Amino acid sequence: MARQGLSRALVTSAWLAEAVRAGRVGAGLRVLDASWYPPKERNARQEFKERHIPGASFFDIEECRDKSSPYDFMLPSESHFADYVGGLGVSNDTHVVVYDGDEVGTFYAPRAWWMFRAFGHKEVSVLNGGFKNWVKEGHPVTAEVTQPTPAVFKARLNRALVKTFDEMVQNVSSLKFQVVDSRPEGRFRGTELDQGLESGHIPGAVNIPFHSFLSETGHEKSIEEIQEIFREKKVDLSKPLTATCRKGVTACQIALAAFLCGKRDVAVYDGSWSEWFHRAPPHYKVSEAKRGKA
Repeated sequence: MARQGLSRALVTSAWLAEAVRAGRVGAGLRVLDASWYPPKERNARQEFKERHIPGASFFDIEECRDKSSPYDFMLPSESHFADYVGGLGVSNDTHVVVYDGDEVGTFYAPRAWWMFRAFGHKEVSVLNGGFKNWVKEGHPVTAEVTQPTPAVFKARLNRALVKTFDEMVQNVSSLKFQVVDSRPEGRFRGTELDQGLESGHIPGAVNIPFHSFLSETGHEKSIEEIQEIFREKKVDLSKPLTATCRKGVTACQIALAAFLCGKRDVAVYDGSWSEWFHRAPPHYKVSEAKRGKA
């Protein structure tokens, strides 16, 4: 059963429930709750303490990030990531399954999935459907917080999976890679505020809102459906592709969707619109709202 999980970017609730029932959660299989919510709306850590998948640990994205950066959730250093996940009992030989409790089904889990992959870890999966479907299907939950035995994790950043501001600026003219923006259409077009920021998009970017890849139940759509979404937007999965969003989170849904189609080299612009808005010259911020004022 274990190899089934190792070979895929997604695992089902039934698969994970069987692993929990059989006592397989441990050094070889770690389950991480990567939930995050706006502080005024929900408290992810408190909700974890009250109810989570048995044997799971809390992956705190507020702690596992570059705290010196002015932008939200930027990747931490190799040593920071290694120390943090090692403290959660994750070694380089551990199969990691990540999930979150967002009502859409999956929101922050793909960010954690991508972070592990960016730091060289291949055996990482997202729980398809997230915690809400785990509960809906009647699988066990607990308030018991386990303390995993610390492990040694060696991280090496795969720079091919991360794009910097300078690389994104160069691409505006060179067009070396396609850019897909996962934010809602209004924010991409510049017709609504993006969490307090004026919105818009990087020149040449294509908009595929991340929820396009999720079914009404919150599960990932089929590979055929995902491939059709990319085709409709004229995104060629045989060519280089970079994903972006507001702060590098839902962009990882693009990377996951493409991964499911066999494309494993999608990069994420870690700074995303948060950085682009503050650093890019005005003519590199495409906005219908600005055109309307002209």
